[in-house]
Amino acid sequence: MSSKPSVDEFRQEARSWLSSVAEPIRAAGAWGEGSDELQVFPEWDMETERAQFAAARSWLALRYEAGFSGVAFPEALGGRGLSRVHDLVYQLEEGNFVTPSTEIWNIGFGMVMPTIAAEGSSQQQRFVPEGLRGNLLFCQLFSESDAGSDLASIRTRAVRHGSDWEIDGAKVWTSMARGADMGLLLCRDDPTAPGHSGFTVFLVPMDSAGLEVRPIRQMTGGASFNQVTFDGVVVPDDLRVGAVGSGWKVAMTTLLNERMALPLGGQVGSVDRVIALATHFGRCQDPLVRQPLADLYIRRRILDFNAERSLAALASGASPGPEGSLGKLSATEFLRRMGTVVGQLLGPRLTADTGEWGTWAWNSHLFGTVGLRVGGGTDEIQRNALAERVLGLPREPRR
Repeated sequence: MSSKPSVDEFRQEARSWLSSVAEPIRAAGAWGEGSDELQVFPEWDMETERAQFAAARSWLALRYEAGFSGVAFPEALGGRGLSRVHDLVYQLEEGNFVTPSTEIWNIGFGMVMPTIAAEGSSQQQRFVPEGLRGNLLFCQLFSESDAGSDLASIRTRAVRHGSDWEIDGAKVWTSMARGADMGLLLCRDDPTAPGHSGFTVFLVPMDSAGLEVRPIRQMTGGASFNQVTFDGVVVPDDLRVGAVGSGWKVAMTTLLNERMALPLGGQVGSVDRVIALATHFGRCQDPLVRQPLADLYIRRRILDFNAERSLAALASGASPGPEGSLGKLSATEFLRRMGTVVGQLLGPRLTADTGEWGTWAWNSHLFGTVGLRVGGGTDEIQRNALAERVLGLPREPRR
């Protein structure tokens, strides 16, 4: 497309197309009507998961043909070449329609493919257009159980043998690993290198020999995360992203994008849903309830204002920075407080399934929030980033 639409023109274009191919999400009905689902992370059985992945691939192909897949990616890579603001506007508009779960492709579109586009070489043309079409779905392979929040302590090893690398180790808490085609993998290539050196990033096919995906049963009862083990997995050097030893820089590119993509849409971050719960139990006039409800409303508005500020920064051409840590920390604290208020309102109904609409559903929301406080860097990591990079406080001692 030769001309670049304004944000308002693009919004109307997107809204018109979405209206022609998808059903709008209906406004919530009266208490007790419709689904009371509140899961933070999707927890599907295997049959449902396969159907969801197939639907996601079909939707992305349809979206690509219409010019709405990869809005901010360069035209040379199959995108529209528009701004990040245009892309966020499209996401907001799509959120008003019934579509397959965005969780399936968020990691690829929000984290992996931007990293390939920024840091990759021949992988840009090989994988980004295929990802935009839905032919490739991605997961992220960074965290390890022994490393905890210290990503620099990972042990998964990459040893070079000519034009190939042999990978041994294990990753954990990997979302969407069972349906992904490719994973972005952070490895240690030099165990003697100090600090944040000695790391290299690869793209690894998830059907590689020696690679195994094992679902992790969570305290919610579901298994939306996985452990991924590598036993002599061979990866060709042309799947290396960035230079040998530059893995930390590549990983930080990914994480800065991840912290801008926290899921707070729909019912997950809905203060209205909490107010409806308080109203149902006749607690809205209780001063001990009204105060935390007001606090939740204010915090949600602050989150929205911070998102608008980030949007304005992106519109000016800035890259994601420390504001991502601010947004993530604020969002997880907001969800934590939401769980506290809901616990006050529900009492034992939060821990025992009585079959009553709108009550037990909060159990998975409460426990799922714990995962958000860990993924993409724990709350403690975000506080360190803000203290050191924004407030200019002394750095914590590094090993």
